[in-house]
Amino acid sequence: MLFSFSMIHTIANERWGLKPGQFVARFSENADTAREWLQLVEQLPAVSERQQLNQVNRFVHEHVRYRTDQALYGQSDYWASVSETFEQGLGDCEDYAIAQYASLRLAGVSDDKLRLVYVRARIGGVNSGVSQAHMVLGYYPTPNSEPLILDSLISDILPASQRPDLTPVFSFNASGLWVGAAGQQAKTSPLDRLSRWRSVLDRLADEGIRWQSPRSNEGARQ
Repeated sequence: MLFSFSMIHTIANERWGLKPGQFVARFSENADTAREWLQLVEQLPAVSERQQLNQVNRFVHEHVRYRTDQALYGQSDYWASVSETFEQGLGDCEDYAIAQYASLRLAGVSDDKLRLVYVRARIGGVNSGVSQAHMVLGYYPTPNSEPLILDSLISDILPASQRPDLTPVFSFNASGLWVGAAGQQAKTSPLDRLSRWRSVLDRLADEGIRWQSPRSNEGARQ
């Protein structure tokens, strides 16, 4: 089925509240990516959540190349919105994770299954003592299950137990904040503690991206 921009605009507006004048207008030089992304999000609810992870992970890796915040925005740490990342086709680890999170949320994956995870990533091999700050997206099939990790550094989605190079520091989503490797939930809101997260959610809302969809995800297979 061929998707025209008008069809995509209608779907995006009716199902997710994405306003074409807000979101697609940012893609003046990369409109194909906007069309492909909206088509992807439209089709995702028809497949299993594991397939959703695979397709979103593949899309972001194919359409975003690594670039530092300093090179892109002249800042040491800037969290980009979805349109900012896809318009440029560039971003760092936070931008990969945010784009994946937003795509999966729009597809109907519940917030309690997704967390952006701030980690220390070991670099230089298994015996290296050198690490750097890094962010990945964790998918939790059930509240107590081992998460699957989506990472800008590698294209494979692996269980956390197969990523000994990553040491969790804290994790968060739109509704909760968890501290440490054990993942103890903090009493405070992530929006109160993480100003960059609050800022990117505000910019997503300005672009018309909202999580509350009038269509449920009942048709997706678990």
